[in-house]
Amino acid sequence: MKKQLLTIAAMTAIVLNVHAQQQDTTKIKAKSDTTKKVAKSEPFAFGDFTWLNGNDRRHSALLDSKYFTGRVLLDVNYTASNNNPIDHTVVGSTALARDHEVEISTAAFGGDFHYDNIRASILTQFGTRATVVPRNDLSVTRGQYDLATAYRYLSEANAGYHFDVLHGINVDAGIFMSYVGLFSYYNAENWAYQPSFTSDNTPWFFNGIRVQIFVTDKFKIEPWLINGWQSYGMFNSQPGVGGQLLYRPFEWLELLTNTYYGADTQDKPGRKRFHSDNSIEVRYYKSTDKSSFINSAAFSITGDIGFEKGDGVNGFHADPIKGPAQYFASGMIYHRMVMNKGHLGWTFGGGVINNPGRYLVLYPTGDANPIPAINTGAIGSHPFTANPGDQFHGYDYSTTVDLMPNDYLTFRLEVVHRHASVPYFAGHGGVTSPDGYNTTPVPSDFTPDLVPSETRFIAALLVRF
Repeated sequence: MKKQLLTIAAMTAIVLNVHAQQQDTTKIKAKSDTTKKVAKSEPFAFGDFTWLNGNDRRHSALLDSKYFTGRVLLDVNYTASNNNPIDHTVVGSTALARDHEVEISTAAFGGDFHYDNIRASILTQFGTRATVVPRNDLSVTRGQYDLATAYRYLSEANAGYHFDVLHGINVDAGIFMSYVGLFSYYNAENWAYQPSFTSDNTPWFFNGIRVQIFVTDKFKIEPWLINGWQSYGMFNSQPGVGGQLLYRPFEWLELLTNTYYGADTQDKPGRKRFHSDNSIEVRYYKSTDKSSFINSAAFSITGDIGFEKGDGVNGFHADPIKGPAQYFASGMIYHRMVMNKGHLGWTFGGGVINNPGRYLVLYPTGDANPIPAINTGAIGSHPFTANPGDQFHGYDYSTTVDLMPNDYLTFRLEVVHRHASVPYFAGHGGVTSPDGYNTTPVPSDFTPDLVPSETRFIAALLVRF
């Protein structure tokens, strides 16, 4: 009897032990499933969005660690205009500066710090863009201390905190990249090198505070409180406000809208600016056959509409008392194909612009420069005008071929034609002086050679780690 009881007790212990192990296994599996669900719920982690125009095309970061993810970018180009300006100056572009020369457009390094919920990003900015982009910010002439010099060599410098609410909320302050105009500031992320007017004439950066609210893993709301429209400082007494709505319901679709409101005209606090930027990107084809030469095909469409009203201008309609019309209407469309196992890309597209008042048109440089110099306030002797009522219409189209050995390197060839309704691009005589050098005195009879169109060849080497 004792032996039987001992046998029953032993069998019971074995059964209980097996049951306990099964429970542990179930708990481990449940924990694993929960972990998988959490990973899948990260914002936009459900798909591969490297195909997007204006988005990082790398599938992984090489310089990654527990606390820091490094970034290194190098953008070198050679560009040649059919106008062949004698001063080698490119007019009307933020991507290009020097003509018929090998130019280092961007040399940047830095990265993203992350510890617990603390975030910080810093990326330096060297090369011609450190001069080309800050020169368009007139807010730096207000008051003392040279903001253009202080911030010139920083493309990104911000820090903030991540809150584990909804699918995440980030609060950041500093200088961060703008999304207005779809194209990224970094050409390694774009389908084309020379952006269309819509992107080239809208902000590349904002200075202020942003809040990124990831309502779901597919939808983001991002309000801004910033100094102004691509301005280090503030023109008047109120900051600019705006925000972004980003929705990616599927891997093959992105819907994007950006809005801005502010007062960005010197000494005219009553002149308000409104701008709406809207894009759709669709990848309509993706091959499932690994032997297929064409891997994917996509297109992007962007439309911008905006205006300034008050203190002498009247938005979309001219008024004999309130002033002439002053608005911005533009659009662009691009098509992209990726081929040969992701190693070859072909893009074609272009856009149009209408900007009465020219309040967003990039100003020519040299003797045609209307931007007051810091401290002296000097401008060119033949400045390009941007008075209320001055008209500006333009269009552009381009084709681009990319050779991409891997995710981190791109060899790019591009041909782009641009046209304006007024003399705007640098002609053969250039915009500097009779011989093209800025050390040569400018005689009274010298006139900057501006022409209405140009065709440009661009070769670029783009590296991003």
